[in-house]
Amino acid sequence: MRSPEWQKSSYSAANNECVEVRTVAGAIELRESDEGQTILRTTPTALATLLHGLKAGEFDHHA
Repeated sequence: MRSPEWQKSSYSAANNECVEVRTVAGAIELRESDEGQTILRTTPTALATLLHGLKAGEFDHHA
């Protein structure tokens, strides 16, 4: 069985320093293209919650 392909953002163009994403067995995996051995695995719900919080500015005070 072939492993799912990694996808990178269209904003990355030919740049190799980007975040890549794929789905595996109902989970979402994320990695940096230049650090491919380190993979963050999460659920679709948890990732959606994080993205909503980022867009709403919930983490801006940490910058």
